[in-house]
Amino acid sequence: MQKFKIDQDIRSMSEVRNAMASFVKQVHDTKRPLIITQHGKGVAVLMGANEFEAMQEKIEILSDVQAALNQLANGEAISHQRAKDQLLKRVSK
Repeated sequence: MQKFKIDQDIRSMSEVRNAMASFVKQVHDTKRPLIITQHGKGVAVLMGANEFEAMQEKIEILSDVQAALNQLANGEAISHQRAKDQLLKRVSK
């Protein structure tokens, strides 16, 4: 996903409603999300399906990293050698 540009990527609900096709094209072409406002407040984000999928994958990886960090902090980790031995044991079956 590209960096958000405030002057180009914030639009009111009425603007989006009146020109949805052009905003979908903008999101597709720029790879940047579009913030949709209503009464001056952000209420929704329009983004490309590929960018959304990539974001979901990044969130999943970061969640796995956080879970691993929590396990380390709680003393639930095993040594590298033990993990390697367990993996090799599973693969050789």
